[in-house]
Amino acid sequence: QGQLVESGGGLVQAGDSLSLSCEASGRTFSSRVIGWFRQAPGNEREFVAAIKWNSGRTSNADSVKGRFTISRDSAKNTVYLQMNSLKPEDTAVYYCAAVDSYTTYLPRSPPEYNYWGQGTQVTVSS
Repeated sequence: QGQLVESGGGLVQAGDSLSLSCEASGRTFSSRVIGWFRQAPGNEREFVAAIKWNSGRTSNADSVKGRFTISRDSAKNTVYLQMNSLKPEDTAVYYCAAVDSYTTYLPRSPPEYNYWGQGTQVTVSS
């Protein structure tokens, strides 16, 4: 089934930008929806953004609209999350996830995804 590997996390200051990557190994992303989620200590895992690999259609959480952009690079079999104007409340472990999908629906809840990466820490200082 392959693995999802996130990278790009780190420690930044409020207002800075950061780009996360999610690479699929062992299997391509075709016919899948790729989602980014995040989980802060003591909080539930929450939806950030999703992209339908084949069509490129995207969906973002209201909390990140206008600041975060999800995109894909077919040649690199990689999905990106460009995060701009970061805020301390964006601090969390960020996960990418994937689910096979043959519709236009973009899932937003964690149980709807069945492949997960190991997560990458993003810390935004004030």
